[in-house]
Amino acid sequence: MATVTKKDLIERIAEEQDCKRVLVKRIVQAFLDAIVEELSKGNRLEFRDFGVFESRTRGPRRAQNPKTLDKVMVPSRRTVKFKVGRVMKRKVEEHPPEIDEATGLPLSAGAIERRSSVPKRSASK
Repeated sequence: MATVTKKDLIERIAEEQDCKRVLVKRIVQAFLDAIVEELSKGNRLEFRDFGVFESRTRGPRRAQNPKTLDKVMVPSRRTVKFKVGRVMKRKVEEHPPEIDEATGLPLSAGAIERRSSVPKRSASK
């Protein structure tokens, strides 16, 4: 399995819909910005058959520092929950991951292991 980026999706949509890439990029970014804005307001976003995004508040909890074993309080925080819709769930279940015969792991897990051993590129742009 490969990682598909926003850029990859934009290029595919532009080609499939015979639209300019710059227009598709603006539309996709506006869509993502709208999702973030609605979630930051605490609104629930429901896309029929695709899934539901919700902003949730996790309560404060007690945790333990793994190095010092000291008990610490973790304050409450907001997080995003996604519940997959039935059509997406069915489509994903129809295509189980390919298994690497040598390791018995999904091929995507092997890609993660290989990627972690590759040095990171510098982020200068």
